[in-house]
Amino acid sequence: MDTVQKLTSGFSLDLGPLKEPLGFIRVLEWVFTIFAFATTGGYHGTTQFIVKCLGGEDKTIEPTFGYPFRLPANPYHIESCNGSQGNNTFLQGDFSSSAEFFVCVGVFGFLYCTATLILYLGYQHVYRQSARGPIVDLVVTAAFSFLWLVSSSAWGKGLTDVKWATNPEELAKMPLCDNCEPGEFPSMGRLNASVIFGFLNLILWASNCWFIFKETPFHKDPNPPATMEEGGAPGP
Repeated sequence: MDTVQKLTSGFSLDLGPLKEPLGFIRVLEWVFTIFAFATTGGYHGTTQFIVKCLGGEDKTIEPTFGYPFRLPANPYHIESCNGSQGNNTFLQGDFSSSAEFFVCVGVFGFLYCTATLILYLGYQHVYRQSARGPIVDLVVTAAFSFLWLVSSSAWGKGLTDVKWATNPEELAKMPLCDNCEPGEFPSMGRLNASVIFGFLNLILWASNCWFIFKETPFHKDPNPPATMEEGGAPGP
């Protein structure tokens, strides 16, 4: 309770940091991080191929898939033209590791952005009163830059594999499907956007390292203002 009271009493809302690159870029990171994990984590799609039945009604098969893209987890049924039971089969490929890693980086990045924005706007005096705050912020931001690079690259490759595994032209070539034709392709625009948001986050977090670095004691002003002691008495 005492800790909560101290934090509450020390809170002083100041929107000034939002006008500076340090705070403004952090807000952009907060927004684009949400876009990155939301476009991936909530995805649900359908692919399609058609069983051609000579002299009968064609059968439309629509396998479904979605996050975390563990494709064999969703079986689908291939109907037979002659009225028999048909076959159950699965989409092939487990791409959950890259997708879940990407979403995990996004969620933790969102939480870190939220915490640092509260620190910037409400406890700016605490952040700047010692070198520890900016240095820790710099290290964590640099680490997230690296994580965005790795996770976005991995998820980009994973998405390419998901597209291949759900391609109707490839599904129509299955041995279980003797007379099949590809149908409509699944909509992948949302997933394409997620990869773009991932690399945009990489750019934002990496560029923000410079502005945080300027807050640390490692950055020294090349032209410090002259003081009365250093520069002597001013001229007439």
